[in-house]
Amino acid sequence: MEGKKKGLVALSALLIIAMLVALAGCGSNNTTNNSTTSTSKKVYKIGAIQIVEHPALDAAYKGFKEELAAEGYKDGDNIQLDYKVAQGDTNNLNTIASQFVGDKKDLILAIATPSAQAVASQTQTIPIVATAVTDYPSAKLVDSNDKPGRNVTGTSDLNPVAKQIDLGLQLVPSAKTVGIAYNSSEQNSKFQVDIAKKEAAAKGLKVQEVTVTGANDVQQAIQSLVTKSDFIYLPTDNTLASAMQTVSQVANASKKVVIGGEPNMVKGGALATLGVDYEALGRMTGKMAVEILKGQKPADMPIQFATETPIVINSDTVKAIGITIPADLQQYVKAPADIS
Repeated sequence: MEGKKKGLVALSALLIIAMLVALAGCGSNNTTNNSTTSTSKKVYKIGAIQIVEHPALDAAYKGFKEELAAEGYKDGDNIQLDYKVAQGDTNNLNTIASQFVGDKKDLILAIATPSAQAVASQTQTIPIVATAVTDYPSAKLVDSNDKPGRNVTGTSDLNPVAKQIDLGLQLVPSAKTVGIAYNSSEQNSKFQVDIAKKEAAAKGLKVQEVTVTGANDVQQAIQSLVTKSDFIYLPTDNTLASAMQTVSQVANASKKVVIGGEPNMVKGGALATLGVDYEALGRMTGKMAVEILKGQKPADMPIQFATETPIVINSDTVKAIGITIPADLQQYVKAPADIS
């Protein structure tokens, strides 16, 4: 009997030791898991939404990515970039915005005014940094440029419209009428056109104005303007920018000068511009994004503006329309391949 008791005690002791070892093992595993969790790096989810593909907006996204990489934020490493283009369709734009908000992105890049408006209408909490937006207050994206006051900030592509009209007059000194084409549903375009009309009136120019609702309207609109105006002015309008091949074909056939809103329009066939470098604008936006990822609030970050607006003249278009470039502007003539 005594032997049986000793055996039971020994067995109990063994069971207790086994349980303690098992518990120690679980504790060890938990420690390892917690250590892995605490040392894993944060991967930021960034959504990039773009209204349509065209060289200027593409360049802005390129500059944005390059600046993030230069600051140590690389796709597939510590950031996860989700880039989507709406192909000019408002329904697609709203769907993408909804997807990004539902996915709880850490930051959303909105490229062009319609993109920023679509995202801002669906979230007041996720930080939004925008680019290629002409005027944030009139687009109802911020309270003011100096103090946005909301979850939106970014960079403006507002061009020196007055200087662009002056450039048109330098190239066509006898001009009496300027033709202007734009998409009336784009707030950014309307803002620029209002400035252009005031500047034209101040310089004694009459204005012929046509509006488009999509790329299919562009050919007819430009055909109308080449018969009614001495030169044509195009703002940084997304619809027209995506249809520059059509614009240049019609205008060049009529030997008509087209002043584009930005360099990529000139690369696409317009004669000249004095406008924003969109890749540089994208890099400015990338710097702002980095500050937001580090904790800065968009509400406290003033809207930034491009400072460099070089003159660019397309050498192919010079030949196509047979124009003589004034001596003081000849240094700005470039082959399309050299325009960026």
